[in-house]
Amino acid sequence: MNSKIRGRCGFSRTGIVRSAPEGAPTEADSWSACPDLRKAIPRFIEMIHIILYNIAIFVSLFLVYPFPAQAEENAKLTVLSQYERSLLQANIIKGIDMLYSSRFDEAEELFHRMASAYPSVPAPHFYMAMVSWSRLATGFWSKAMVEQFRERLDKAIDIAGSRVDEVPGDAENHLFLGGALGFKGRFELMKENWFSSFILASDAVDHLNRCLKIDPTNKEVLLGLGIYEYYTAKMSGILKFLTYLLIRKGGKEKGLKKLHTAAADAIYSASEAKSTLVHIYMFMEEDYEKALSLVSDLVARYPETTRYHFLKGVCHIFKGEEDAYKETLSTLISRKNIIASQSEAMKWERVADYLSVTYAMIKNDLDSAILYLERLREKADPEGDPAMVAWPLLKTAMVYDLRGEREKAVGIYHSILNMDNGSGAQFLAKRYLSAPLRKGDPFIGY
Repeated sequence: MNSKIRGRCGFSRTGIVRSAPEGAPTEADSWSACPDLRKAIPRFIEMIHIILYNIAIFVSLFLVYPFPAQAEENAKLTVLSQYERSLLQANIIKGIDMLYSSRFDEAEELFHRMASAYPSVPAPHFYMAMVSWSRLATGFWSKAMVEQFRERLDKAIDIAGSRVDEVPGDAENHLFLGGALGFKGRFELMKENWFSSFILASDAVDHLNRCLKIDPTNKEVLLGLGIYEYYTAKMSGILKFLTYLLIRKGGKEKGLKKLHTAAADAIYSASEAKSTLVHIYMFMEEDYEKALSLVSDLVARYPETTRYHFLKGVCHIFKGEEDAYKETLSTLISRKNIIASQSEAMKWERVADYLSVTYAMIKNDLDSAILYLERLREKADPEGDPAMVAWPLLKTAMVYDLRGEREKAVGIYHSILNMDNGSGAQFLAKRYLSAPLRKGDPFIGY
C-alpha cells in the first residue's frame, strides 16, 4: 500500500483520524473549549447541511485518456497526444451533462468503462462517486446508496493520493484529491463530526491551492475554493468558536467572487458554480434577483431538469412576479403532457404541484397548500420518485408550524427522521425540531 497522506491532524486518505500532533485540538477539545457549543451549532449546521446536500462539486478533467480495448492493471501515466486528450475531454463533458439531466444509468456506464480501462487514473473513479452523489441529491437517499457513495469516494481518494505520491508536480492529481477530500469532509459533516469535517475541508483546500500554484490559469479549482471561503466565513460569523478551529479564515465576498469567476470562465464546473450560487443567493443571502439570472441560464441549458424550473418559479414568487410564476408553472404542466413515459410525465406533474404548494405557503394560503399536498400524496411514487414523498411530508409539517400547531408538526418531523429514505428532507426536519418554522423563512421555498 502506498504511503498515507496526512494532514496536520493525522488524517489518512479516507479521512480517518490516526493521531494528532502534540497540542493540536481534538474533537473533544473543540467541545470543551466552548461550553455552549452543543447548543449553538445544530440549527445553523442543519441549514448548511441542506444547502450542501444539493451542491455537488464536479471537478474538471484536464488530463484525458482514450478508451483502449484493454488496459493493464497497473497502467502508468502516459504522455497523450492532443487528439487523445480531446477525445476524453468530450466524454467527460458528455458524462457531466448526463448527470445534470438525471441520466444516471448512462453516466454510470460511461464512467465505469473509463474506470475499467484506466484503474489507476483518478478521474473515472471520482466521477463514479459523483454518480452516486447525484442519485443522493435527487432523492435516492437510501442506506445502500450512502454506503456506495462512501466506498466510491474512499477509492477515489486513495487512487488520487497515490497519483500525488507518484507525480506530485501534476496539477490535476491535486485537483482530484482536493475535490474528493472536500466531499469526504461533507460526508463527515452529515455524520455531525464537525471537527473532522473542517480538517478534511482544510486539507482539501491545501491540494486545490497546490493545483492553482502549479497551474495559475486553472479556473476549475475556484468552485471548491469559493465554496470553502464563503461557508467558512458565513459559519464563522455565527459560530465564533470556528476561529479557534480554523487556520484559514474564510471571506464571504472573496468566496462569491471565486464562484462567479468559475461560473463565467470554467469549462467543466461552470454550471455547478452557477447552481451553487443559486442556492447561496436563494437560501443564504435571499437575493432573488441574482438567483433568478443564474437559474434562468441553467433552465436554458438543462430544460429537462425539473429542479431548475422549480427554483426559477420560487424566485418569481419571492419577487412578486405573478405572471412569470404562472408561466413557469405552465411550462411544468405542458412538459408533462408531451412526455411519452407515464412515470416521467408524472414527475413533472408532481413538481408542478409542489411548486403550487410552495406558492401557497409563501402567500400564507395554508388551506390551498394542504389541498395540493393531499394531491401529491395521492400521486406518490416511493420507488421512482422518493423525493416527492419525503419533501411534501416536510411541507405538511411546515404548514402546521405556520398554523401554530406545533405538536402536529413535531410528530411529522420525527416521522421523517424515521424514514428509510428521507431524501435529504431529514436535515431540515432536524432543524425545525429545534425551533419552529417562521413565516418568511427562505427554506419555505426549498
